[in-house]
Amino acid sequence: MSHAIRVENLGKTYLISHQQRAPYLALRDSLSMFVRSLVLRLARVASGQATSGLTKEEFWALRNVNFEVEQGERVGIVGKNGAGKSTLLKLLSRITEPSTGKITISGRVASLLEVGTGFHPELTGRENIFLNGAILGMSKAEIERKFEDIVAFAEVENFLDVPVKRYSSGMYVRLAFAVAAHLEPELLIVDEVLAVGDAAFQKKCLNKMGDVSREGRTVLFVSHNMGAVRQFCDRAIVLDSGECVFDGSVEDGILYYQNNVIGWSDRVAENPTTLRKPFEDVPIWIQSVSVLDDSSRPSLLLEHADSFSVVFDVVVERPSKDYYSALLVHDSYGNNIIFTTDEDLVEPPIAKVSAGHYAYSVQISGGLLKPGTYSITPVVCLKRRGKVDRRDAVLRFEVQDTKTRRGAKQIYRPSAIVAPEVPWVLNRVNDSRAA
Repeated sequence: MSHAIRVENLGKTYLISHQQRAPYLALRDSLSMFVRSLVLRLARVASGQATSGLTKEEFWALRNVNFEVEQGERVGIVGKNGAGKSTLLKLLSRITEPSTGKITISGRVASLLEVGTGFHPELTGRENIFLNGAILGMSKAEIERKFEDIVAFAEVENFLDVPVKRYSSGMYVRLAFAVAAHLEPELLIVDEVLAVGDAAFQKKCLNKMGDVSREGRTVLFVSHNMGAVRQFCDRAIVLDSGECVFDGSVEDGILYYQNNVIGWSDRVAENPTTLRKPFEDVPIWIQSVSVLDDSSRPSLLLEHADSFSVVFDVVVERPSKDYYSALLVHDSYGNNIIFTTDEDLVEPPIAKVSAGHYAYSVQISGGLLKPGTYSITPVVCLKRRGKVDRRDAVLRFEVQDTKTRRGAKQIYRPSAIVAPEVPWVLNRVNDSRAA
């Protein structure tokens, strides 16, 4: 199998200018300093010295990046903001030139890096389809042949003759993706822009990228949604501070990213986890979070078949009838598996209390979560202000299955979000036709 992409010792550097900030000065001092700096500048000009007060720093957005991608592979590019993902995609898309290294690409490239890339705001959707298609390398005949499919995919039939400057961001992205995906490129590059669309559109795009891949074409996909990366990609490249720190299977790549880049593994050190007040002027805040097993003992290793409780201590400094609380449980890919809130009750208990220290306890039924790693996010809210205190993924715990038959026998189970134990009943049906 031949290489679709070969990246060798790739690097991209920028010069960043820094201006020293002057302290706060009175008008008299500012005028005095202006005259003094003007005299100094004239003296530098007379002596041939530089006059700029800026200092410059060399910043490497990417450094010594090496990898190869085979034709037909679906590769996820994973990393924190500022890791170099977008810079890498711009280099691969030939939008900018590398400072060091070499990129070899086989075939036609279609890129979707920013909302509305290649669109002219004054032109209509119809005109922009032809403009964007031409920019991506499509002939007029090719665009005309695929025009109806592009419009149907983008779902903008009623707005084809409206200037795209009047489109919403979602409409922009639908149309841009439709054009790029129907180009039939050998390499399709998609950045985080799909997050602009709704869930149905994202699923539609993932399916379309799957079709592109099954036709033997290559897809590079950047997303912060680890669930989408896991669902679509079969390989992951992790970037951190401009360097490639992992290149391997998508499962191992996501775990590496979560444990070594964003530091999820640091959040299992203590149960309960004690928290600080988030900021000074807060009327209600979360002081600690813990997980209790079915014997009410703190534990971060739970049995699939047993119920458990999540307890978070809340400090109420100023009572309010508008308080309510919520709890989210996420899987290792960041998907929300459980959401529950006391706002579903007739009257949230937290809305009836006076100032003081309280413990909220939320019980989760046994047999619900499949074996794996989970994290907890407790939230306390004030209706008119939204979130007051939210502790994202503040505590992690593991679910194992050693008690049930399926756990002991390692029965094969296809991937699913939850794996509840539910009753199965088989009854004989008396069918006269069987006589």
